Amino acid sequence: MAPSSSIAVRELPLFPLPEVVLFPGRPLPLHIFEFRYRIMMNTILESDRRFGVLLWDQMQGKPVSVGCCAEIVHFQRLPDDRMKIHTIGQQRFRVLEYVREKPYRVGLVEWIEDHPPERDLRPLADDVAQLLRDVVRLSAKLTGQEIELPDTIPDLPLELSYWVASNLYGVPEEQQALLEVQDTAARLERETEILISTRNHLAARTVLKDTLDDTLK
Repeated sequence: MAPSSSIAVRELPLFPLPEVVLFPGRPLPLHIFEFRYRIMMNTILESDRRFGVLLWDQMQGKPVSVGCCAEIVHFQRLPDDRMKIHTIGQQRFRVLEYVREKPYRVGLVEWIEDHPPERDLRPLADDVAQLLRDVVRLSAKLTGQEIELPDTIPDLPLELSYWVASNLYGVPEEQQALLEVQDTAARLERETEILISTRNHLAARTVLKDTLDDTLK
């Protein structure tokens, strides 16, 4: 595929990972032990410390086409040239074509961003934040543990949508769908649906727990 000259493209080393979807602004620690990725990281550390993270599609047996660029902000060399690295997600990208696949994948990618919002998304973001508080409150009540939301949760709708998506554990396909969305409102609306479902489920379990506790008194 020949990219259009109007599209900002670059070559990017690519790191496919099973069950992992990286979002902009979110941290990703990694333990690098495979020989090809040790080569990749050593090469990256000599340049701009950036590489692309892609979810490995188990069904298709290949990486997905939309991922997130990661920047190495800290690294520690271990014995046998293994490495621990700490990265932060940067901008999202779409793979246009593979430049090479050995010893590691390198792709020609284009950066992608959300379209400018057509309305004020702060009320929608406020609803998502309230749903988060409801889910945390019910989870704490159900487990009997002290659970609190971190103070670092973003206020801005775009950043909040990435934060919520990155914390949907155990559903990488859902996370990937949210990563590919290029509409902040649509991402927040889908997260609202997920959080409402989670809140209702936790509320029902809490009522059942309270009923059983009252019965056993």
